[in-house]
Amino acid sequence: MTTGPTVQDHDTRQDPLASFWSLSVDHVFAALGSSPKGLAAADAKIRFARIGPNTLAAQTHSGALALLLRQFTSPVVLLLLAAAILSFALRDATDGAIVLSIVLISGTLGFWQEHGAASVVAKLLETVEIKTRVIRDGVALEVPIVALVPGDVVQLSAGSGIPADCLLLSEQDLFVDESTLTGETFPVEKSPGVIAVESPLAKRSNTLFLGTHVVSGSGTAVVVRTATATEFGKIAARLRTRPEETEFERGARKFGYLLIQVTLILVGAIFAVNVYMQRPALESFLFALALAVGLTPQLLPAIISVNLASGARRMATQKVIVKRLAAIENFGSMDILCSDKTGTLTDGEVRVHAAVDADGAASDAVLLHAFINASFETAFSNPIDDAIRSYKPLSLEGWTKLDEIPYDFLRKRLSIMASHEGKVWLITKGALHNIVDVCSACMMAQRAD
Repeated sequence: MTTGPTVQDHDTRQDPLASFWSLSVDHVFAALGSSPKGLAAADAKIRFARIGPNTLAAQTHSGALALLLRQFTSPVVLLLLAAAILSFALRDATDGAIVLSIVLISGTLGFWQEHGAASVVAKLLETVEIKTRVIRDGVALEVPIVALVPGDVVQLSAGSGIPADCLLLSEQDLFVDESTLTGETFPVEKSPGVIAVESPLAKRSNTLFLGTHVVSGSGTAVVVRTATATEFGKIAARLRTRPEETEFERGARKFGYLLIQVTLILVGAIFAVNVYMQRPALESFLFALALAVGLTPQLLPAIISVNLASGARRMATQKVIVKRLAAIENFGSMDILCSDKTGTLTDGEVRVHAAVDADGAASDAVLLHAFINASFETAFSNPIDDAIRSYKPLSLEGWTKLDEIPYDFLRKRLSIMASHEGKVWLITKGALHNIVDVCSACMMAQRAD
């Protein structure tokens, strides 16, 4: 008796890389049309045009219209629109036009402020691109993460964010934090190989996932899935990302509902009293509607929008962009605002002042060893190494790199094993206390008595 294909068999026919973690590296490269030398730049450009950017952000062109319509969805505005319609129905065109104008001015003001802020933020984000190291045309170069395509070969080091779902090709003491996907607190060790097809996400030790980051070590991997096709992208697609309602918006909404309830109750009660007193029903109804129009606070939305816009302009003078007007009230409610320091407060450039020994005296030996370590390290490129290399370029003639223990954020040190004139050196740099804790002796400067 024969049976139909399994779900896995069906997926494999539809997508040969549906379970890429269970395939050999050669099989994956063949399916991707790539190689360990990476893609050609021209091929990557063609794939990018076909697949699109490596981003989870939805590309939409109706943002401006949706933002404009959102300005007229609060209960107070809806109440005013109803009041304007009633004014026109009661042949009071002047009052209706006034109310409608106030609503339009208020909504337009809010739209203009929020749309302008969104445009400024979009331009700022275009200037701040997160990049990753990619091999293209056999050369390693920095490429924006959004430009990655399946088949790209990426180089990762301690601190690097995983730019897409990848199959690991090689590694050196590679540990990855996957807590965003698995909830696992401790870093997971990664290594190349073939994993069983039924292995759960947390057991795929040969796979790197978008949304995770390298804690220690280094590695090379080939991109298999990008954007919404990644595991992280699938999760994001199931979530509805709406801005959380602020306390101010919640209070304004509740106040609007209260106004609607009070208005309806008063209109119903007044109409009922007039009918009970045997007054004409039509006149009683028109009187109740006129009273409803008079009860609505026509200037309330305009007053709110003008005040919030004024606050946004004051924030702009302090170089703070407010994307949503309602956030102004949140700023006003804050007692303490905590923020981390960035390059906006400093030049963002590290410079070497001096290389000193344990006594604080200038030392050429310390500078030489620091230069060797910074020149030979390959895993984690950081501003300190750049500063050491550019401070005083030294000759590495006769020095040969033997091995490297990459920097990680647990040990907080990096070691380079090198040989010179038949002698093997292990040169380590890192946080002062972490280095001192593993030292058993200290070389002091030789001084003449």
